[in-house]
Amino acid sequence: MNLRSALFPLAIATLLVPGCKKDNTPTVPYTAVDIYINVNLPEYNALAAVGGWAYITGGSEGLIVYRKAVDAFTAMDRHCPVQPQDLCKVTVNDDGILAVDTTCCHCTFLLQDGTLVSNPDNAAGAGNPLLLYHTTFNGTTLHIYN
Repeated sequence: MNLRSALFPLAIATLLVPGCKKDNTPTVPYTAVDIYINVNLPEYNALAAVGGWAYITGGSEGLIVYRKAVDAFTAMDRHCPVQPQDLCKVTVNDDGILAVDTTCCHCTFLLQDGTLVSNPDNAAGAGNPLLLYHTTFNGTTLHIYN
């Protein structure tokens, strides 16, 4: 056996081992989402104007849908991503600008895009935004999906 043939398996093993490393950071569990809503229906009246929002059933802990422009929406999971193992939900605050976890880590997120704004308890996993879903809008029907 020559040196080249002896080193080849070692080189292959070295390349494959880093691919086996697992990220143990807890995340919001995957939940299939494929929702269609007619934003002109009375139950979605809050979505009629830019800056409006509504809670929608779906996702891991429910969804928040936010109208960020006449033809653009953000849909995000209410499951707080900072300590996802605690199964806490964010709720929209009184000014309708932030989503707040009031029971676990007390983090706040922007409704416009789910970005983490504050982490007062310095909880692990900080920096994780709210889980966003894809949206398409045809002028009447909003499709939310992953």
